Amino acid sequence: MQAVPVIYRLAISLWLGGAALFTFVLTPLLFKNETRDTAARIVGLFFPGYFRWGVACGVIALVCRLVMAGKGTVIPSIILAVMLTLSSIQAFYIEPKAAELKRQIVSFETTPKDHPLRQQFSKLHGVSAVCNLSVIAGGVALVIML
Repeated sequence: MQAVPVIYRLAISLWLGGAALFTFVLTPLLFKNETRDTAARIVGLFFPGYFRWGVACGVIALVCRLVMAGKGTVIPSIILAVMLTLSSIQAFYIEPKAAELKRQIVSFETTPKDHPLRQQFSKLHGVSAVCNLSVIAGGVALVIML
């Protein structure tokens, strides 16, 4: 077996697996078992690495997909490009902006939901959640196509 298809499969699998574990297991467990502020602080510590992991896996997968050019390359390449774009937006725009807002919000438990900083954070969180679920859906589609 050639190395490039193996690296491609690994990149997709590690990206999807990491996203699914973080989104559907670790984050809900933290918010269930810790105070909202503690859980948010812990998740916030992991976010920069989590999003950069997605970008790294996405770059590797896209390069591999392009190297494996041939029949069936266009759709997976488009899906990967969209996934990589979404992960990049999260890593380099949403996460830094959300982290700055979190630093300005003393406590999510005591700051009212209608506070302007909380509202800004909620909007970013919503966009990030849609991006994250879209990346997971794209990863599932790519795994099905393997």
